[in-house]
Amino acid sequence: MGGPPAFFVDHLENGHTNGDSSVEIGDRSYVIGGSHEGNPLFLGVQIHDKITNKWSSPTVLGTGPKPCKAYSSIVLKQGRILIIKKGSASDDSIWFLEVDSPFVREQRKLLGKEVVAWSKGVRGNAEKPIVISGPSGVGKGTLITMLMKEFPSMFGFSVSHTTRSPRCMEKNGVHYHFTDKNVMEKEINDGKFLEFASVHGNLYGTSIESVEVVTDSGKRCILDIDVQGARSVKASSLDAMFIFVCPPSMKELEDRLRARGTETEEQIQKRLRNAEAEIKAGKSSGIFGHILYNDNLDECYKSLKNLLGIDNDTPVNGVEVEGINLPKEHTVTKMEDKILIQETGEAAKNIRIVLDLSSINGGAPGRTRGIGLGTLKSS
Repeated sequence: MGGPPAFFVDHLENGHTNGDSSVEIGDRSYVIGGSHEGNPLFLGVQIHDKITNKWSSPTVLGTGPKPCKAYSSIVLKQGRILIIKKGSASDDSIWFLEVDSPFVREQRKLLGKEVVAWSKGVRGNAEKPIVISGPSGVGKGTLITMLMKEFPSMFGFSVSHTTRSPRCMEKNGVHYHFTDKNVMEKEINDGKFLEFASVHGNLYGTSIESVEVVTDSGKRCILDIDVQGARSVKASSLDAMFIFVCPPSMKELEDRLRARGTETEEQIQKRLRNAEAEIKAGKSSGIFGHILYNDNLDECYKSLKNLLGIDNDTPVNGVEVEGINLPKEHTVTKMEDKILIQETGEAAKNIRIVLDLSSINGGAPGRTRGIGLGTLKSS
C-alpha cells in the first residue's frame, strides 16, 4: 500500500547529532540540517544549483524549527517541502519549508536574492484574526472592550514588541515583548512582523508569531491598529478580516473628543485633522471589507457581532490547537495528499498514522493549518 518511501536520513556517526536531509526539486538540491547562520536554535538550509554547481545560503523567513537528530523530507505541491522531525514534541513535529510558493516568489522578487520560508504545521483550522481601525474617539476601544467582556474565551490580543525600556510594573511578555533594537530590526527584515512603526526613536510592532500564538490558544486575535498598520497587515500573508469604524459625522466626533476633557484645543484639532485623513483612507483604500458607523453604541456593537457571526447563544469556549503525537521511531510514505507514518522497532504497533494534507491553508511566515489526522490499521 502507498507509494515510494520518502527520503529519510539519520546520521549519528562521527559524533554528529543532526541528520542532514537532501531534497531534489528540478535543477536544485535543498539540504536541510545543521544550524542557520551558526545559530544552534534554528535549523539550517542550503541550496545547491546543479547547473552552476554553486552553493548558496538563502535568506530564511519565518520562525523555523530547532535542529534534531533526524528528519523526513517530502516534496509537496505548490513549492513546499514537508519536514517531519524525529522524536520531537507533539507541537514541534510537523513543519513546512516553502521554496517556490507564491509568498516566496514575491519575497524573492522584492529582496532580489534567494529566499525560503518556514511555517509550522497545525491540526485543524482557525477563525481569521480581526483588524479593527478607526479614528481616535470613534469608540472602537469601547466596542472591543464589550466584545472581550462578553466573550472572554473567544477573543484575545496579541502582545506587541517594543525596543523601549519597560516602565514601572510592566512585565515582559505580558504588556510588551521588550527587545533590543538590532534584534527587532533583523526580525523585521526577516519578514517576521506584520506591521511596525518608529515612535520617538523606539520601534513598536506586531509580530506574526504573536498573532499565531493567540490563535493556537483557541482564541480569535484582535488587532487594534491604525490605517497605516492595517495597510501593512493587508500586504502581508495573514488572512484577516478588516473592519473600519466611522463616526456618524465629524461634528459628532468633535463633540466626543471634547467630552473627554483630557486634551488641549491644539490636541483636539490635530486629532480631528488626523481623523479626517483616516476616514478618507478607510473608506477609499480598499483595505477594509467592512465599515461600521458608530452613531449608536449598542446598535454598532450588535452589527459588529453579526459581522463576526456571533450572538448570545454562541459557545464561549475556544478550542486550543492540538499537537500531533508521532512515534519516536518511524518510516514515512507519501500517497497523493496523504502521508502515512508507520512506527518501527520491537514495540511497534500495527497502526499507521495518516496525515491528510488535502485541505492545508495559510503558510509562511505564519502557520500552515488544516492538517487532518487519522489512523489506519496495517494489513
